[in-house]
Amino acid sequence: MASATQALSLARATMPVKIGFGIMAVILVGLVYYVFLHTEVGSKIDQAKRRKGELESALATSRQSQAGYFQDRDELVMRQQRQRELNKVLPAETEAAAFLSSLQQVSNVSGIDLKAWQPQEEQTQAFFAKVPMRLEVGGRFHQLAKFVYEVGKLDRIINMENIELYDARLVGNDVEIKARCLATTFHTIKPKTPPPPPGGPK
Repeated sequence: MASATQALSLARATMPVKIGFGIMAVILVGLVYYVFLHTEVGSKIDQAKRRKGELESALATSRQSQAGYFQDRDELVMRQQRQRELNKVLPAETEAAAFLSSLQQVSNVSGIDLKAWQPQEEQTQAFFAKVPMRLEVGGRFHQLAKFVYEVGKLDRIINMENIELYDARLVGNDVEIKARCLATTFHTIKPKTPPPPPGGPK
């Protein structure tokens, strides 16, 4: 009955009153939209912005890690290359066969006759070991000189010591000569692992 009376009163109301009610209705709808829709959408936008910031931060960290990885990889490759070059100069093992093979190759290039070789006992130093080998060679004087020169150009360190020339002979227009010498190379010594403490690990 009251509702009907209010509806009848609204119907009888003047135009300004009706406009006022209309404006109030629009404002009420706007408030409902703001509270239920705009607030929820704004919250989702804020969440999306935070998520975007997190992803951008994670991407920056990932790129930094990737750059560090590439730098470490390149450094590792360079260290491995330097280690391979160092192993040629100063290997970790005696490698007597490779030592002798290098001398034989140089003797072939120089044109001398490698008549005999005799490995000697290693001499251990603080950080490396000396690996001597007695050689007997024969050839022309300039060939012997070339042999010593070419040995000095090898990657591996080889010293030619105690060179003794003997039995020089004139063959045609050339002088052939024999020589004894000591060819010494080196290798690194692996550090010894310290013994475990008495009573085992604690």
